[in-house]
Amino acid sequence: MEIPDFGIPPELARRMSMAEQYAYLRARLSRRRALVTAGAAAGGLLTGCSGPGRPGAAATGPSPSAAKVPGSYVPPFGRHLAFGADPRTQMRISWQVPLAVRGPYVRVGLRPDDLGHRVGAELRDLHTPGLRGVRPAVEQFYVHAALDGLRPGTTYYYGVGHEGFDPAAPEHRSAIASFRTAPARPERFVFTAFGDQGVGEDAAANNSVLLRQDPAFHLHAGDICYANPTGRGKESDVFDATHWDRFLKQTEPVARSVPWMVTTGNHDMEAWYSPDGYGGQLARFSLPDNGFDPRRAPGVYTFTYGNVGIVALDANDVSYEIPANLGYSDGRQTKWLDARLGELRAAEGVDFVVVFFHHCAYSTSSHASDGGVRAEWLPLFARHQVDLVINGHNHVYERTDAIKDGEVGRPVPVGASTDPTRDGIVYVTAGGGGKDLYGFPAGVPESYEGHERERESVATFHWTRSRLARAETVEWSRVRYRGFSFLSVEARAGAAPRLTVSALTPSGERIDRFEVRRGR
Repeated sequence: MEIPDFGIPPELARRMSMAEQYAYLRARLSRRRALVTAGAAAGGLLTGCSGPGRPGAAATGPSPSAAKVPGSYVPPFGRHLAFGADPRTQMRISWQVPLAVRGPYVRVGLRPDDLGHRVGAELRDLHTPGLRGVRPAVEQFYVHAALDGLRPGTTYYYGVGHEGFDPAAPEHRSAIASFRTAPARPERFVFTAFGDQGVGEDAAANNSVLLRQDPAFHLHAGDICYANPTGRGKESDVFDATHWDRFLKQTEPVARSVPWMVTTGNHDMEAWYSPDGYGGQLARFSLPDNGFDPRRAPGVYTFTYGNVGIVALDANDVSYEIPANLGYSDGRQTKWLDARLGELRAAEGVDFVVVFFHHCAYSTSSHASDGGVRAEWLPLFARHQVDLVINGHNHVYERTDAIKDGEVGRPVPVGASTDPTRDGIVYVTAGGGGKDLYGFPAGVPESYEGHERERESVATFHWTRSRLARAETVEWSRVRYRGFSFLSVEARAGAAPRLTVSALTPSGERIDRFEVRRGR
């Protein structure tokens, strides 16, 4: 009598938690499959979801080398959402599978018990070559579905699956998640932001408190998971591709329901995939494709939510400090930025423009300020009166006064209000997302809500094109905090629109607060 093999294939086991391995073995031993057939597509549910045979979400099957494991035993994980170019009608759903699967798809509906609409998905195979004596080769599989034609201001429920794994089956219904599209007209909402997260207890703690803010979306200002801890953008950098598996599992409790909008930091340049190192980003994320070159620079895009226009940039293109990708766009990103800021500032219903990217325009912490960012982009921010700039890179929280022409245009103490049309722009370094923390120059104290310390100036530096650190003494460093933290930004529309910007710790303690109002 032949004894059946109930073991877990090593390639699969390596990517599964103990709980997932137990569920896998239990499923194989019981040999049960409880599949349900979804109902007909709900009439009027979606007005134009992309699906098989439509551009942008054509279903693709695995390669001939697909694993010889039944689809019912290959659990999806790492779900993460992102908006399309129009958050009112477009959502991108992405996830990971430990092995190649056939016929991936999303079930979506207006109720968790009625996922009658089925949308085909695309499987992207990412191969990381091995390095003898350092790391083995790794195959990873990411799946993406494009949902278009959604109703504004509507909550949708969804489940992800593939051939042999139906998310509507009773045993999988606990994994059904939801999202909400942007409203048709501006109304109050909150978004959150940080950079430099990584994987670990502190990163997960920030994720947990994010959900308490009920954010409409989250901005991640680069240095996402630190699979490349070296961060120089070179093939000689240390790299562990499986770190992304851990990161996506860590992020899933938030990102499965809150669009997780990322841009690119220096640790996200992964030189093994493409000349500029963004091939991994293209495999893992589906982001708005309205940047200057979405197939080359996935972290450059824009979207409008309510009365706020958001612009994501790739500061590796202009960084003097870490020049691996300096000038790779030949100025096209900066030209695109100029045009896009002009369009947003002229757009009806857009009260505020927020820009986020990785390298700091103004900071006094370890990496200090990048002269390339200042030279290329600050004149455009001033010309178009950008309302708020969010950076990462330095693993602290630091916030400037309103800066105009490189100097303090108006002091903005904790709790104060500022007007970008008159005072200048406030720059926030929100790099306390979870990675090991930095500090401030010797002798410079922290200063935050309830612990304000007045200081006239701080001795720091900025990076020059020749990669020299040029000393400078600055007066714009208003708030400094060296613990883990994130931003929570409340946007209000109406007769007196405003942005209320708060910085919070993982315990919920507020360390900063200020308001942005235009034309008071």
